Amino acid sequence: MITLATDFGSPYPAAMRGVILGACDARIVDITHEFPRQDVQTAAFWLREVLPYYPPAVHCAVVDPGVGTDRAALLVRAGEHLLVGPDNGLLLPAARALSERIDVFEWQYESPDSTTFHGRDVFAPAAAAVHEHSIAELDRARPTDEYVDHAFPEPELREQDVIGTVLVVDGFGNVITNIPGTVLDACNESVMVNEERVPVERAYAQLEPNSRLVTVGSHGNVELAVNQGRGDRAFDLDTGDAVRLEL
Repeated sequence: MITLATDFGSPYPAAMRGVILGACDARIVDITHEFPRQDVQTAAFWLREVLPYYPPAVHCAVVDPGVGTDRAALLVRAGEHLLVGPDNGLLLPAARALSERIDVFEWQYESPDSTTFHGRDVFAPAAAAVHEHSIAELDRARPTDEYVDHAFPEPELREQDVIGTVLVVDGFGNVITNIPGTVLDACNESVMVNEERVPVERAYAQLEPNSRLVTVGSHGNVELAVNQGRGDRAFDLDTGDAVRLEL
């Protein structure tokens, strides 16, 4: 199985699928092609959250603001999984979620047909190659310890409050922070969010529609949301903004 995840929208992924199908008979599964354009952190977050639910596969992920430059192409072995994509930190959080041990390889590629579509000309062929052959059989895969890593910001946990950061905003407008959900264990029915009191609930529908709430999302982090509405608008927050919770 080869999974595909990009910020390409349509129809570009169709060309990637065509290249893969011309090189192997892998089952192709599209995770999404609607990652926010050129947003490596958001894509890295969702890959980390989604890929552990898949059986062993080759995962080809392309969010590549540096396409056409001298940035490298990587293969990352994580347990029984292989990740293929640009060397910009995109793959590493997911790889570490898949396995405690990872091995990183640089994929040596020739000058592609296009300097703007490495998804088709570099990463799709690489995904097909590692699907059909072990890395040891591929001369183009060379071990490396020089690659771009990505670490999500850590919250500042203090005695009376927590200072966190918005990691991503999902398609529903839910504001996902880097604050671990366990901090809400010390709260009663509400918490101060940026100096405004907001109820803490286990589910969106425990409040009336358009009501704000603080909850723990499926990812295990504190989430600021609105029942049947958009938390990003209600809390006036976006990716990278600071969030202060008074406990």
